[in-house]
Amino acid sequence: MIAPVDWFIGIRYIYARRGNHFSGFISLTAIVATALGVTVLLTILSIMNGFEGEVRDRILGLAAHLEVDSAARGDWQTMLKTIGAQPGVVAAAPYVSRDVLIAERGAVRAVEVRGIDAAREIGVTQLEAHLKAGSLADLDKTPFGVVIGRELADSLGVSVGSRLTLITPQPSVTPAGLVPRLKRFVVTGIFEFGLQEYDAGLVLINLSDAQRLFRSPDAIDGVRIKLLDGGQASAMKQHLAAVLGRDAQGDTIRDWTDTHRNLFRALHIEKTVMFVILALAIGIAAFNVVSILVVAVTDKRSDIAMLGSLGLERRDIMWVFLVQGGVTGAIGVVAGVVCGALLSANIDVIVAAVEQLFGFKVLSPDVYYISNIPSELRGGDFIVTTVLAALLSLAAPLYPAWLAATTNLSEGLRHD
Repeated sequence: MIAPVDWFIGIRYIYARRGNHFSGFISLTAIVATALGVTVLLTILSIMNGFEGEVRDRILGLAAHLEVDSAARGDWQTMLKTIGAQPGVVAAAPYVSRDVLIAERGAVRAVEVRGIDAAREIGVTQLEAHLKAGSLADLDKTPFGVVIGRELADSLGVSVGSRLTLITPQPSVTPAGLVPRLKRFVVTGIFEFGLQEYDAGLVLINLSDAQRLFRSPDAIDGVRIKLLDGGQASAMKQHLAAVLGRDAQGDTIRDWTDTHRNLFRALHIEKTVMFVILALAIGIAAFNVVSILVVAVTDKRSDIAMLGSLGLERRDIMWVFLVQGGVTGAIGVVAGVVCGALLSANIDVIVAAVEQLFGFKVLSPDVYYISNIPSELRGGDFIVTTVLAALLSLAAPLYPAWLAATTNLSEGLRHD
């Protein structure tokens, strides 16, 4: 099949003619600039997706998919069975939660104390997998045992077997007046999730110990729920509200996105801003194509005049440079998408090789909770980036093509 003359000439202008490497150089420059912009944008978005997923997984390691708050007394087992019988619910566990002070060796910290049923809690969270010392089973075996985060343990200078003092906000009434209620606990385990919210501010004790400590026998503050699919938490929240009916009067049902809404909103804003900033790199590459094609039109003014004198219409001359710029941009976009996909999929291997070569750690585990560089490829990011880059690449040659079509033919032939 014979290509139209405008397409043939436009594609021919992309690579260099013998003895004249200017056309090939400017085309290669445009392709590299576009490909580099697309590659960087896709790679950064994939890395940000990876960090977002890493934070989400760490949060869900200890946070439940759903929490039902209820000051139930005595009959909370019935509510627990009702929730556990719902389709899509993997496990449910009761909890008691209060804010207290914890003291040891003159250091005092404000923390959240959460009373849990260890046997049920294992099915809701990944607590046992993140224990760095001790055992979760010891929480049931040891009277007034406590499991704390590593950062809190380091700040207090304690380890497994050490004793801590918990100071509750409910004072005791004595003949001498109101005095703080103190209780000594034994450290039976230390966990580390890599999130300061948990590692420095959460203390876990046995549910029955918490009920005695806070003088609420056989009462709970709510139920924590794990779902088969965490993405269905919002829909399940509405379903549970309908199922519990009047029994849920006064209860608050929230999912894991509600409890960490500000964090994920900040991550989303950060990703959006980063996308806009990096998209400007593709825009700069598009402007580069404009300047390159304008120079090319000036350089080929005599060629344009010759084509016009041979009968090529101005519309066809315009198409010559639209084809040159469009094909150049398309090659750059395709190359950028391929390089971006390969780089995003192998960023961990590349970073590890660079660290080994230069003998340093990009994200030191002594400083950062997430010491590796995760990456998550998402089809939506690839589609948006590809469409944006393609539109900019197609729009870039419009002005140079119009400039070529309006070239004065007599001026172009004057010196030939």
